[in-house]
Amino acid sequence: MIDEGQDMAKGNEKVTELGSGTVSEQAPQLGRKRDHTRDADILEAAIFVLSETGYDRMTMDMVALRAKAGKATMYRRWPSKAELVLEAIAHLKANQVDLEDLPTTGNLRDDLLALFKPHSVEDEQLKMRTMAGLSSMLSQHQEFADAANAAIVEPWAQVNRLLIKRAIDRGEVAATVDVEALAQVIPSMSAYRTLILRKPLDRAFLVSMIDAVLLPALRNPGFKS
Repeated sequence: MIDEGQDMAKGNEKVTELGSGTVSEQAPQLGRKRDHTRDADILEAAIFVLSETGYDRMTMDMVALRAKAGKATMYRRWPSKAELVLEAIAHLKANQVDLEDLPTTGNLRDDLLALFKPHSVEDEQLKMRTMAGLSSMLSQHQEFADAANAAIVEPWAQVNRLLIKRAIDRGEVAATVDVEALAQVIPSMSAYRTLILRKPLDRAFLVSMIDAVLLPALRNPGFKS
């Protein structure tokens, strides 16, 4: 990790040890905003490297090479491999959600089912290997557990929150239900299925969660978390 205080004391020239190599570059001027235009490329490269190598064998050098990014720049943005992986997972999940184009079938069950998009075998394998890498990272860095949960659960909880509120507005669901708790049911169970059970998310699983868990709870106005 770069110690920027020491860097400034050395003057304009910065030398940072990364792995077995040495990277030298001009230190940024004080007050200059960091350039985040390459962040998406780096995060997507991290996902592919994580899926290909697993967390233990993954290195920042590999990601930098794949993204054609400077290693020193990466270390300033993500001080550790764990932090890079966590943000890459959050980036992946956020890109799967489009709040401006949610299903509008007229009923909550069909809206929820319409969210399911079948993936190719390659995409499904990439997703499973990525989740396996995240699971390995969390086994070594328990301090990131809450952040990881937010990264993989919150994007879909936000979708479910909006769909449930629409159902309330239509009179389909009682306004007294605990929207916040129920919006997290399917995303939380999905996270458990992929991270702990190492099983893919298929339509049968989604149907069982909707019909056996979520809808019965929504029909019970007295439900409280």
